[in-house]
Amino acid sequence: MARSSRWDALLFDLDGTLADSIELILRSFRHTMQVHRGTVPPDSVWLASLGTPLREQLRAFARSDEELEAMVETYVEYQRSVHDEMVRAYPGVTDMLEAVARAGLRLAVVTGKRREMAARTLRVCGLDRFFSVVITADDAVPGKPDAAPVRAAATALGIARSDRILFTGDSPHDIAAGRAAGVRTAAALWGARERDTLLAAAPDYRVETIPELTALALG
Repeated sequence: MARSSRWDALLFDLDGTLADSIELILRSFRHTMQVHRGTVPPDSVWLASLGTPLREQLRAFARSDEELEAMVETYVEYQRSVHDEMVRAYPGVTDMLEAVARAGLRLAVVTGKRREMAARTLRVCGLDRFFSVVITADDAVPGKPDAAPVRAAATALGIARSDRILFTGDSPHDIAAGRAAGVRTAAALWGARERDTLLAAAPDYRVETIPELTALALG
């Protein structure tokens, strides 16, 4: 099996990178805010924290620990109810993963989602077959932008050289986590983040399209 000369492993964020699930996330946020606040902040407020664990995102809006737990429950239950009809893989993602898997690269997902919903997203998108390693909010504390989730993925994959790992994500939190862990980072510019915000995080690479990511991964 052929092996890329540049990388031993590829790590991927999930939402906004592999899975087109942003409208699902925003709808869940809006529903939660309407239920618990009676008003809905701008989507940009939620997008700014996307990629960090859900409980940490909602903590900014909760007035007490009890309300925080209630918000988490509302968000998760609503998302479960509409998830499957609203999530899909970005076009070209399956082809990209098939190509890099054939090349012998090891693959992992590093997400701020909890294990149940991360597994469900991968399954609905038809991507679960590519990933034996999925690091979620249940596996690594603290979450992104801390280095812990990225390091956990590298350990699970058995990769010792961090400079031979590429982590692709659509959030500044992904880039910060990758940098803190010493891996190379790529900004996925097809996600929901504003381009300038993501590039300000100073990723090692920028990829405009899925085919560009394939070329980077196999180059």
